[in-house]
Amino acid sequence: MMKTSTDGGLTWGPARAPSGGATGLGGQPVVQPSGTVVVPFESFAGSDEIRSFSSTNGGASWGATVAVSGITHHGVAGSLRESPLPSAAVDRAGTVYVTWADCRFRTGCTSNDIVLAKSTGPSTWAAPVRVPIDPVSSTVDHFVPGVAVDPGTSGATARIGLTYYYYYYYPNASCSASTCKLDAGFVSSVNGGAAWSAPAQIAGPMSLSWLPNTSEGIMFGDYIATAIVAGGNAYPVIPVSRAPAGSTFHMAMYAPAGGLAVTGGSRVASAAHSHPFPPQPAPRRTVTAH
Repeated sequence: MMKTSTDGGLTWGPARAPSGGATGLGGQPVVQPSGTVVVPFESFAGSDEIRSFSSTNGGASWGATVAVSGITHHGVAGSLRESPLPSAAVDRAGTVYVTWADCRFRTGCTSNDIVLAKSTGPSTWAAPVRVPIDPVSSTVDHFVPGVAVDPGTSGATARIGLTYYYYYYYPNASCSASTCKLDAGFVSSVNGGAAWSAPAQIAGPMSLSWLPNTSEGIMFGDYIATAIVAGGNAYPVIPVSRAPAGSTFHMAMYAPAGGLAVTGGSRVASAAHSHPFPPQPAPRRTVTAH
């Protein structure tokens, strides 16, 4: 269901459903320059998939949902609360970018990559490609992305920032609540996602014992966002936990001081199940509370 406000959220209109109805969660409304609102979401109708719906009249009515892509997902270890919810952004030309955690490029679905799908029309989408954070042979599990696009760029020169969480697994793709270590990373592209920078570690490692437990698993505050200032740096806003003080948790939202440079790089995105570069250590960045 969708509601709209014309007074900055002071009051809200009636709840309206997409044509034909829909079930799911994690809708991410983005507005194209034309005024069309596109809402990618995780659908629960039949098989799990990413779908979207849109409105051309400011939310007075919504069209039927269309398929973006099916989801192939590896359940994250350590009893962590996590699911393949989408993160979406839009560029200056109106192309919508959707990311989520997906294991389709890993043999045996042993861990997740972050994948990226782009809109090709009002209700059509290109097949998702793998964001090449590290090789498909790595023992890294990536999840909970937050994507941003520089609003002044588009197409082959679109500047993209992508923040995500991850586990390093040694020696196999498994760990427990007592051994998993949670980190946050960042990569960027300056050519619309054709190639990406090397990953930068921006927070962690965090022990899962530093995080609160819930009825749906250990929760690190699994909603994050990234924004890019036009022509400038990217600003992830992410939850980071420190060691508790006695029985009191210490978890808050952080942003990197000064932002992160959107640099791009030579790691080529691909729909294939292989990648040409060897593993590299991730440089650290300092994350400071704002």
